[in-house]
Amino acid sequence: MFRIADGLSIAPLAAILLAGTSAPALAQSAQDPAATSEADQARTIADLQRQIDELKAMVAALQAAQTAQASAPPAAVPAPVAATAPAMAQAAPPQPVAEARPNSGEPSVPQVAVAAPPKGKQWYEKLRLRGYTQMRLNEIVSGDATAPAGVSRLRTIGDSGVRADNNFSFRRIRLILQGDVNDYVSLYFQPDFAAAVSNQSVGERREGTVSLRDMYADVFPTGDKSFRIRLGQSKVPFGWENLQSSSNRLALDRTDGINSALPGERDIGIVAYYTPDQVQEIWDRLAADGQKLFGNYGAFGVGVFNGQGINRTETNNSTMQVAMATWPFALDGIGLDGQVFELGGAILRNRVSPEVRTGGVSPVAFKDNRVGLHAILYPQPFGLQGEWNWGTGPEFDPVTGRIEERPLRGGYVQAMMKIDESPVGRIYPFARWQYYRGGFKGAVNAPRLETEELEIGLEVLLNSALELTATYGWASRKEADERRFGRAEGELLRLQAQWNY
Repeated sequence: MFRIADGLSIAPLAAILLAGTSAPALAQSAQDPAATSEADQARTIADLQRQIDELKAMVAALQAAQTAQASAPPAAVPAPVAATAPAMAQAAPPQPVAEARPNSGEPSVPQVAVAAPPKGKQWYEKLRLRGYTQMRLNEIVSGDATAPAGVSRLRTIGDSGVRADNNFSFRRIRLILQGDVNDYVSLYFQPDFAAAVSNQSVGERREGTVSLRDMYADVFPTGDKSFRIRLGQSKVPFGWENLQSSSNRLALDRTDGINSALPGERDIGIVAYYTPDQVQEIWDRLAADGQKLFGNYGAFGVGVFNGQGINRTETNNSTMQVAMATWPFALDGIGLDGQVFELGGAILRNRVSPEVRTGGVSPVAFKDNRVGLHAILYPQPFGLQGEWNWGTGPEFDPVTGRIEERPLRGGYVQAMMKIDESPVGRIYPFARWQYYRGGFKGAVNAPRLETEELEIGLEVLLNSALELTATYGWASRKEADERRFGRAEGELLRLQAQWNY
C-alpha cells in the first residue's frame, strides 16, 4: 500500500476522491444498469485512474517536502497532511489537488509554501534591566562619635552614614542597563540614586540625588569575547576589591589602603582586557559554586584614563596609566579538589591635582604612583584573602600648610567561610583586619589617614533576591580632615539589607 511519511495511507484518500467525484456516476448506474454503456464505463475508469495518478503525485511531493524539511530546517515547509484530508473530504464538488500540465500527460507537482526566515531582534530588544539597593543602619556603640573642633571624630571614608545622630540610610540604589548591541559591541549603563550633595540650603546635606557610575561600551574587534576594548567611564583595574562589585563583597566597605588609590573606583578612559579560555572556565566554575568573584575584568588589563577621578573634570592634561594581571590556579592536582588559589598584581602611574580648601584644584599636579599585590584562596569551606600596596601620593603637611608628595602603604587580610547548608540559607562568616598610612587624594587638601580596624561579620543569603549582613568592628581612625588631629577610637555596629532585582 502506498503510504505518506507520517503514516497516512493512500486508501482513505482514494476513498474520499471516489466518494466525491464518482458518486453521481455510480448512483446513476445503480438506478439504470441497462442504460450504462461500455463507453460510459470506460470514461469512469479513466477518470478514476486520472485521480489516482494525481493523488500519487501529490503524495510523492509531500514526502519529498517532508524529507527536505527534516534534513534542513530552513527549507521549504509543506502544508500539514492532517489538514489536507479534511479539506478534501469537505469539498463538494472536490477540487483537484494538482492540475495536469497541458499536453504533458503527467500531473504537475503541487506548490509548497516556503517559510519566511525568522526576523532577528533589534538591539534595544537585547537589553536587560537589573539592579540592587542597600539600606543600612550604622551605630557608634562607644567611642568618639563627637569631638571638639580640631580633634578627630570616628568617621569612615567608605560610608558617610557613620556619624553621630544617624539612623537609617541608603548606601546604594543602582539600576543597570546592559546588553549586546550586536556581535561586536555591548553597552553598560549604571547610575546611582543614593548620591549626596552638600551646600544646597545653608550648608545642609541633600541625599537621594543621581550620580553617574558607569557608562561604557565594550568592543570585540574579532567577535571573540575573550578580548575586549572598553570605552567610557568604568572601573580602573587596580585593586582586586576595587574591581569587585559592592553587591558581591562580604565587608560593607572597601578598605582605606586599597580604595584611597581610586576613590569611587572609576574614571573616563580606554582599557583593554583579555581572558584566556582556561581562566574563564575556572571563574565560571567558581561563580556556579557561589563564590564571590571580582567580576569579569580580564586576567590581563592595560588602560589609560584621565586620572582626576570619578565625575571630576580633567585639569592637568596628563593621563593615568594602569596595568593589571591576575591568574587562578586550580589545586586539584595537589589533593585539594575544587580549591582555587588566585594571585596577581597591578601598577598605577598618575599625576593628580587634589581639590584645595581655598577653592578649585591645586595648580600643582602631584605624583600618584602605586604598586599592589593580591592573593585569594577561595573558601571551600575556609578561605583567605589579602591585598597590600605601596607608593607615593599627595598628602597635606600641617607643618608647612601645603600638599606634598609623601610615601604611603596599606592593605588588609580577610578570613572567611562559605557554608552552603543552614536553616536560613547560605551564610558567609568573615573577619577582616585593615591598615593604612598615607594621604587621601579624594578629600579636600588630601589629608593624611591613619587607619587600623578589626571587623567581624556575617552575611546571610536568604534567597537570590535578599541578603542580610551584620558587622561589629573596633576602629582607630584619623578623620579625613586636615583641620582635625589625633585618632578617634570606638566600636561600630553596622547592619545592611540588600535586595536584588
